Amino acid sequence: MQKNPIVPFILIMAFGIGLIFFLSIQGVDKKEEIAAGHEEGAAGHEEGGEAAGEETAGEFDPEVAQGKCISCHGGDLEGGVGPALAGTSLSKEEIAEIIKNGKGSMMPAGLLPGQEEAMADYILTLK
Repeated sequence: MQKNPIVPFILIMAFGIGLIFFLSIQGVDKKEEIAAGHEEGAAGHEEGGEAAGEETAGEFDPEVAQGKCISCHGGDLEGGVGPALAGTSLSKEEIAEIIKNGKGSMMPAGLLPGQEEAMADYILTLK
């Protein structure tokens, strides 16, 4: 007698669907709590003014910032769809301006709000 090989796959699928249903119910129950957290974060940025911008720049993490650039500029930021960032001839101000406002239709604006200067400094350290 031979066992049906599809049974484990059906069981895994049923478990996955059940898990998704359960997690979505949990999320519905906590939507007010999640919304309140987002409102508090937005209020903190509005009240902070320039100080909040300075905190954001102080929290610059090259790995997180680089993660937003990898898809176009390559894993080592040495070029891909977008140009190489390592060894660029652009000035810090030019780099910060491109990060803030984008460039053409390929480079989107606003990927690192408040961290343009820190990212420009980081790019200039790449060789």
